[in-house]
Amino acid sequence: MELAHSLLLNEEASNQLGEVQKAEFIFEWLRYLEKLLLATNRDDVREKQKTLVEQLLSLLNSSPGPPTRKLLAQNLAILYSIGDTFSVYETIDKCNDLIRSKDDSPSYLPTKLAAVVCLGSLYKKLGRILANSFTDTVGNILKAMKSAESQGRYEIMLSLQSILTGLGAAAAPCHRDIYKAARSCLTDRSMAVRCAAAKCLLELQNEAVFMWSTDLDSVATLCFKSFEGSNYDVRISVSKLLGTVLAKAVIAKHPGAAASRQSARKVSLEEVLELLGAGFLRGSSGFLRASGDMLKGSSSVSRDVRVGVTQAYVVFVSTLGGAWLEKNLAVFLSHILSLVSQSNPKATQTQIDAVCCRRCVSFILRATIGGLLGEKAQIAAAKDICQAVWKLKKVMDAVLSDGNLETRLSSMDVAASQHMLVCALQELGNLIHSLGTTTAPLLQDSSTGLLDSVVSVVLHPSISVRLAAAWCLHCIAVALPSYLTPLLDRCLERLTILKSSPEAVTGFGFAVAALLGAVTHCPLGIPHGKGKIIMTLAEDLLCSAAQNSRLSLQRTQAGWLLIAALMTLGPAVVSHHLARVLLLWKCVFPVSPKDLETEKSRGDSFTWQVTLEGRAGALCAVKSFISHCGDLLTEEVIQRVLPPLPCAVDLLTQLSSLLKTYGSSLKTPSVVYRQRLYELLILLPPETYKGNLCAILKELAAELTAPDTQAAASTCFLPALCHPDDLLILSPLLQETDHRFIEEQLLLGNGVACGSLEYDPFSIYEKDVDGNSVPKPLPPALSVISSASKLFGVVCAHVDEAQRVLILEQLLNSIKHTKGARQQTVQLHVVAAVSNLLKYVAGSKQSLSPEVRRLVLTLVLGALESPSPLLRCAASEAWARLAQVVDDAAFAAGLAQVSFDKLKSARDVVTRTGHSLALGSLHRYLGGTGPQHLSSCIGVLYTLSQDSTSPDVQTWALHSLSLTIDSAGALYHGHVESTLSLIVMLLLSVPPTHVQVHQSLGRCLNALITTLGPELQGNSTSVSALRTSCLLGCAVMQDHPGCLVQAQAISCLQQLHMFAPRHVNLSSLVSCLCVNLCSPYLLLRRAVLACLRQLVQREAAEVSEHAVMLARDGRDPAADANLREVGLEGALLALLDRETDESLCQDIRETLHHMLTSMAVEKLSLWLKLCKDVLAASADFTAVTCVDTMQEEEGDRGDDASVLTRGDDRPHPFSNPRWATRVFAADCVCRIINQCENANSAHFDIALAQEMRKRDSRNDFLVLHLADLVRMAFMAATDHSDQLRLSGLDTLLVVIRQFADIAEPEFPGHVILEQYQANVGAALRPAFTSETPPDITAKACQVCSAWIASGVVGDLSDLRRVHQLLVSSLTKIQAGKEALSQLYSESAATMEILAVLKAWAEVYIIAVQRHKNYKQTLKTTVNSEDSMRSGSPSAAGLLDLVCTDLATLSRLWLAALQDFALLTLPAEFASQLPVEGGAFYTAETSQSAKPHYHSSWALILHAAALWLASTGFADPDEGGANLSRPVTPTSMGQGSSSSGAAVKSPEDIYTDRFHLILGISVEFLCSLRSDAGLESITACLHALQALLDVPWPRSRIGSDQDLGIELLNVLHRVIVTRESPAVQLASLEVVRQIICAAQEHVKEKRRSAEVDDGASEKETLPEFGEGKDTGGLVPGKSLVFATLELCVCILVRQLPELNPKLTGSPGVKASKPKTLSEEGSRLVAAALVILAELPAVCSPEGSISILPTILYLAIGVLRETAVKLPGGQLSSTVTASLQALKGILTSPMARAEKSHEAWTSLLQSALATVLDCWSPADGVHQELDEVSLLTAVTVFILSTSPEVTTVPCLQNRCIEKFKAALESKDSVVQMKTCQLLHSIFQYPKPAISYPYIYSLASSIVERLQEIDRRKPEDATELQLCQEGIKLLEALVTIADEEHRSQLVACLLPILISFLLDETALGSATSVTRSLHDFALQNLMQIGPRYSSVFKSVMASSPALKARLEAAVKGNQESVRVDLPSKHAKNLARNSSIQLKTNFL
Repeated sequence: MELAHSLLLNEEASNQLGEVQKAEFIFEWLRYLEKLLLATNRDDVREKQKTLVEQLLSLLNSSPGPPTRKLLAQNLAILYSIGDTFSVYETIDKCNDLIRSKDDSPSYLPTKLAAVVCLGSLYKKLGRILANSFTDTVGNILKAMKSAESQGRYEIMLSLQSILTGLGAAAAPCHRDIYKAARSCLTDRSMAVRCAAAKCLLELQNEAVFMWSTDLDSVATLCFKSFEGSNYDVRISVSKLLGTVLAKAVIAKHPGAAASRQSARKVSLEEVLELLGAGFLRGSSGFLRASGDMLKGSSSVSRDVRVGVTQAYVVFVSTLGGAWLEKNLAVFLSHILSLVSQSNPKATQTQIDAVCCRRCVSFILRATIGGLLGEKAQIAAAKDICQAVWKLKKVMDAVLSDGNLETRLSSMDVAASQHMLVCALQELGNLIHSLGTTTAPLLQDSSTGLLDSVVSVVLHPSISVRLAAAWCLHCIAVALPSYLTPLLDRCLERLTILKSSPEAVTGFGFAVAALLGAVTHCPLGIPHGKGKIIMTLAEDLLCSAAQNSRLSLQRTQAGWLLIAALMTLGPAVVSHHLARVLLLWKCVFPVSPKDLETEKSRGDSFTWQVTLEGRAGALCAVKSFISHCGDLLTEEVIQRVLPPLPCAVDLLTQLSSLLKTYGSSLKTPSVVYRQRLYELLILLPPETYKGNLCAILKELAAELTAPDTQAAASTCFLPALCHPDDLLILSPLLQETDHRFIEEQLLLGNGVACGSLEYDPFSIYEKDVDGNSVPKPLPPALSVISSASKLFGVVCAHVDEAQRVLILEQLLNSIKHTKGARQQTVQLHVVAAVSNLLKYVAGSKQSLSPEVRRLVLTLVLGALESPSPLLRCAASEAWARLAQVVDDAAFAAGLAQVSFDKLKSARDVVTRTGHSLALGSLHRYLGGTGPQHLSSCIGVLYTLSQDSTSPDVQTWALHSLSLTIDSAGALYHGHVESTLSLIVMLLLSVPPTHVQVHQSLGRCLNALITTLGPELQGNSTSVSALRTSCLLGCAVMQDHPGCLVQAQAISCLQQLHMFAPRHVNLSSLVSCLCVNLCSPYLLLRRAVLACLRQLVQREAAEVSEHAVMLARDGRDPAADANLREVGLEGALLALLDRETDESLCQDIRETLHHMLTSMAVEKLSLWLKLCKDVLAASADFTAVTCVDTMQEEEGDRGDDASVLTRGDDRPHPFSNPRWATRVFAADCVCRIINQCENANSAHFDIALAQEMRKRDSRNDFLVLHLADLVRMAFMAATDHSDQLRLSGLDTLLVVIRQFADIAEPEFPGHVILEQYQANVGAALRPAFTSETPPDITAKACQVCSAWIASGVVGDLSDLRRVHQLLVSSLTKIQAGKEALSQLYSESAATMEILAVLKAWAEVYIIAVQRHKNYKQTLKTTVNSEDSMRSGSPSAAGLLDLVCTDLATLSRLWLAALQDFALLTLPAEFASQLPVEGGAFYTAETSQSAKPHYHSSWALILHAAALWLASTGFADPDEGGANLSRPVTPTSMGQGSSSSGAAVKSPEDIYTDRFHLILGISVEFLCSLRSDAGLESITACLHALQALLDVPWPRSRIGSDQDLGIELLNVLHRVIVTRESPAVQLASLEVVRQIICAAQEHVKEKRRSAEVDDGASEKETLPEFGEGKDTGGLVPGKSLVFATLELCVCILVRQLPELNPKLTGSPGVKASKPKTLSEEGSRLVAAALVILAELPAVCSPEGSISILPTILYLAIGVLRETAVKLPGGQLSSTVTASLQALKGILTSPMARAEKSHEAWTSLLQSALATVLDCWSPADGVHQELDEVSLLTAVTVFILSTSPEVTTVPCLQNRCIEKFKAALESKDSVVQMKTCQLLHSIFQYPKPAISYPYIYSLASSIVERLQEIDRRKPEDATELQLCQEGIKLLEALVTIADEEHRSQLVACLLPILISFLLDETALGSATSVTRSLHDFALQNLMQIGPRYSSVFKSVMASSPALKARLEAAVKGNQESVRVDLPSKHAKNLARNSSIQLKTNFL
């Protein structure tokens, strides 16, 4: 193929190839040439132009295939447009000659067609250059058309279209001729020719004025004719033509003179609509034929014409646009509704016609009003529709009230207006449903009276209207949940009052049922009590049905309908009414068969009608119960449901005799009864009606083969039994399209009705399958067959063998005995039933006997050869299922053989298609069935797929081949190449008109690519050849005119891109995707988005760039205009706004999410702008609504919205986006913020962001867009749409949380968000109005608390605004659950109350925290800058703000916690729960209230604990008299006043509260689920901390040891299961508090024992503390043991080396010390603090047991973390372990007489261990930090009793260590050693300090003298000198009088030696200068103190004296010069490196 890539065709290479390869080679060359020509230099092209033209023309003569001729023509045109044009006329003449040729042989046809295509292409590209030759060409082409066959006509039409495009107005002379030719083609036999003609005419009307002026009528009539017998593509093309021409006629500005000659007239809108209306009502027949029809009363318009005209209406309005529709809405609406009015009785002659016409009208309204108008215009449209409803109602009222007229007339009028009303009401419902809560103002507008108008037509005489009105109410309730309860009340009230009007009973019955159906769509629900009212009313209707025969039918129906609808509310509601329902169910059927017999003999047709209606209703109610309340189906309930069933089946068997007796009036009721019974039986397990199986089966068989069945409606049942992939290929009508709603009627055939609500009123409460449109149940006669065939499968699988055989034989015979169309109908029913049987048997893993197999096989085989394609499809599926059920290879091979034999012999299309699909299905169900079978199968299918005489056979065979490839998998590899070349050959040769064949080829190619999979990446020649063929196949399909073939091409490329991404040209793929984004074909749009979604997961940025490039080049006018402005992202957003298909919308959302994830950070401004443009639509609505009138004090900065109204008025690409799109945009904003969070930190740091922006203006950071973020959140939060308000509040919450801490660089001490407080206030305020739904208020409370807690606003008066909102909500909820709005369910009230309490809890927690920090800062800082921020007045002020409501809040918090505790009890305690529910939930709604408690309990618990801690458990107002809230029955400790229970003592109340908080915490922490949030866990732990901060709870824990142990075990578990350091630290803090509590308890007991036994002997005192007098600790019973376990767990997790098992040696083994992370260090430190506290909890003996462990751990930490740090600092863990050691060593137990001895020896061992750490055994000793170890030794020396450390061996070792340290090379170590010795020397007990002084003083003096000799070099040495001198001075102080003089004499020379004289001072370094100052200062102090010694030394050494004098003199000089001494500062700085913590 590489040889094909050249400018000229490589002819020798191509001639060596075979036929197929040559075609491929030439196609590849032409593809390459097209790209090459555009890129090559003009001169180079001209050079070779002649040769090229010759080559191309020679190809023209070699009969090229369709794709090749198209490319060839394009290349010729491009060549002439780039090169010279002088030879173009020759080329044109050659083409014309080829067309004129008389050769009519099939082999010559491709050449003729190629010539036609070339002409088209040349004229299109070169246009007016060729104007003078075009008349001959056109004449020649038109002449050729007369004799052409369909392919020729098709190509000629397209060619003429191209010629018209190229020449524009210059083609005027031929307009009429072309028009004539196209007219005849528009009604051609071939559908493809019709489409081509429509395209040609569409091009023609651009210039040909006559088409939309004088000839308008004839164009319209022509189009109507063209619709007759059309297919979907024709309807799309012709409706586009008709709609465009008519639109042109309406808006045309007629050119002056030219037009007057054509006697043109301006066409008015009315006339155009009249024209379309005539087509809709009378079809294509002229006036005469129509009037003849009218006289004969023959059938109405054919459906395809009506559907075509419907689409034309939509095109007409879409072409004129939304703005036009807005202006002309009234005219348009009245015209459309009039199509089904009384003035056109033909359209609604029969019910079937009426239903179909109504569908068309609804479709027009949906597509225009629903699709083109923005939200504001839609609201206006809803008003117009409402007016129309009022008008129709007035007309009807007049007719009904006027008694004089004949009643016949009135009923006629009523019937006629009913269809208009139905359409109007359905559209009104749809409009409101799609607008959602944005319609609230419309419903409140009393002038429109929308609700009144809808409710008033509920009483209309026509049942269809009543149902439509009910459905409209359903839509209103779903859109506006706040209207659900009021509407329900209103309807129930009317129903009760008007119980005696039959219309009211059914109408309001329907309405209530529809509203109940809406409850599942409204998460907030309805009040629980409504269920009871409805149930009572239903019972009342059923009981009173018999009283009045005029009403019995209606009351019976309404009663059961209400019960059935009530079931949809689910188990929580139904369980309360179940007993009554079951009783009614029992009563509706006779008890025994005997009663049934007697019943039959009584009654007349009317009573039977009522009875059947009642029983059908009851069956439906039970079915509804089973499907919606599965949880209630216990054994007991099933036993109560079953008894009436046998009787119901008995009645089923007797229906036929009843019909004979009472005539046809029972026909419909009996069909409905049968259907309801079948539906119920399908739901029940077959065991439940075991006894009736045979009777049912017989009835089903009779049903399926009944002689009076309607025309076969194969499309109703069969699609469900066929595979969805097969349907796509085999029946284009079944494809999903945007017009599915109206196209359905064409599927069903003329005699069958579409689904409509009046066929089954009971479906009004069901959730609709297709999303949210009106339910469309089929007529009972059809649905009963559907149910029967489903039930047949179940029942037939459960009867015994003989019975099964019998029934199947009976079915076979009935097929044989019928003839013609009847036979096909019966066959269809039987195949459906048998398919269901096989499906059921396969699903339940049963088997079939040989006899049954034989019968099934015969049945299916017959159907495989049926003329109906759908039946063949279903039969082939059944065929394969049979093989699957039998599960035997030989049987399957036998089946395949049958098909092989048939296919070899048969020649008819039916057999060949049926059996070829059967083979494919076998493969699908059985997978690869063995190689030899596979190859024979492939062989047969190859042959069939090349049968060019029948496209159908090709289509089915290729489809079957694709299934075979799919299922064979790897087995297929041997056949890949041959299959691929077959596919490419067919793609290059099959005419484009056979779209189905191309689609099947696409599926085969797709399957092949999947089979090859990742192998496609390979580089071998064979693989690259395969890959090239695949790409070539895709290219052919991409160029195909059929959209569905293009969809296949895209999905093939998608697969290729997945497996071999490098080889797919991304830019051409993306451009293809962008062009088709807005295709009119749904399946193509789906393919485009599925592909895009895959591409952006990998390479979003590239895809986005390619799309922008494409838009910039603008080569393709079809590309969406939005792409240029807003890129692919914006185009997708705009598409999301228009698109209605749910799966497509989901794909768009996911694609945008992927793009956002990978690109939002780089393209931040673009994304934010997109979201802002979409959300800005909210601002238009809201600018007015949220400026609040509440003026606060005059200083109010006005939380107003004026800041936010739009200033820039340029139109942006998103005009009026729908609320759903705006919600999506708001979610995107949150996602963008989250993406930035993981990116550069500058996104959240304004100073850094501004700096980086200065450096490079392309840098973009989120924080710079904060104003936009706040504005978007504000716009969304104040919208009319509730969903958008929720999203807006969510966004606001994210913004507050992310930006709260960012400081404002220009105003230190302030944060950046502070300037937006007015906006935040304005966004929140509307959420607290009384009519706001609870979910929004709940979310707003969360935002409020986050805002207050964030600390953004420091000023109290500003804070008050938001605080006020919370106060108002608190006042609202204080009234309790009773007073909250009754619009929603009780659990919604619970949600709101808990949200408010949670928000207050959060604010209180923050206030307490700030107050605490404020107090601390006051203690630590007198007045530093940072204390100003944290100590701002708000810290105390916020707490004061909350405190005013604390009394109320605390009660409510405790009540909520008690509720939570009750609700979390296990199920077995259910009986003990309060009957009326809790404080905030009712017993009935407890299940739905649980989630709300779960989301809010943790913060409430923390707040309650803090409050209890702050009161110290002494409640300030125990009396409860000053409560502003009525005491709820469960208020803690108040006891319910009515019960007269004794008032509890304060002690009991405290205990209750303490146990409540402790219990909830322990219960939660015990059973932590994996999804428990960290916030809940930390809140819980903080609550425990707060509790244990107070003495009273501590005393409870201390005195109850089991409680303490339990808590410790729970905390241990938390620590083990949660890795979060914050949680572990909080847990350790609680552990510390528990240990403190235990210590206090032990101390208290010891104290009281001493007080009591003061007189008695000391020995008799009992031992307190753990370990008593034995020292034993029992695991599980010991607090200390539990604590040790926990601490060891923490320590070992941080320092695994502490565990001897891990290190493998029991001894202390030195290893390299390590630095822990900051969190790790804090955890270790916290654990050590706890360990140090433990001895105090033990008795002396107990302390001895634990001491070794504690010491081991403390020293272990020291050893493992003693890392050397600069400047001799100690690491935080070392510090902690030293403090712990100090705590242990100073423990009173060390001195207690019972334990003194043991402690001493253990402490000595510990000291030895520390000393061993130095041992250089492993050569690792230098790793440990000497300073840390010395400090530890010092702690031992100073903190223990002398007998521990004065043992000679230890003491000597210690002294050695110090000595070694003093001689260390490291001056830092020396200096630190001096500091430590300083403290030892000063120790008051000589026994300890003297040995050190004796041993070490001399070496210190030596060190000082040595330094003096070489002068100190740096700050460390300076410090060392200073420390040494201080040490010597200390020695002087300690020494006895007699020795002191010697010491002073020793010290003075050293000091004086550090002094400098005048000259030296000037040149001294800062270090020596500091030393000089220090020495001088000390001398000045020593001199006067020891004057005698001083004098004698001075006297004895004149040198010293001279030096001292010189220094003093020099110093005075320098003081004068250098007053602001820098050195003093230096000195201060250097001496600050001291031990941070004083351990000593």
